Amino acid sequence: QVQLVESGGGSVQAGGSLRVSCAAVRYTYRTVCMAWFRQAPGKEREGVAAIYRATGNPYYADSVKGRFTISLDNAKMTLSLQMNNLKPDDTAMYYCAADSWVNCVGRVGGPYKYWGQGTQVTVSS
Repeated sequence: QVQLVESGGGSVQAGGSLRVSCAAVRYTYRTVCMAWFRQAPGKEREGVAAIYRATGNPYYADSVKGRFTISLDNAKMTLSLQMNNLKPDDTAMYYCAADSWVNCVGRVGGPYKYWGQGTQVTVSS
């Protein structure tokens, strides 16, 4: 099965930037969509951004459009999320996800099967 190993994250002041990455290993050829989710304390997990491997088209939640950029290096099977102009509301645990069947065209959520361990992003005001 697909294994996802995340890196990056950390703490930054509002207005700053951070980058999180996710290396996918094993059976990655079966992966159709990859995405980033986040979960803040006391809140439900929400989709942040997704990318459809066949076209490379990205999709974003309205809350991060214009500030976050998702990208995928297919050769290295590394998914990244560049986060700019960060806000305190972006504080959360960020998770990488992948799936072979989910439909991510035009959407950022969905029933992803494979998940990373999560990496913390903290934005102070």
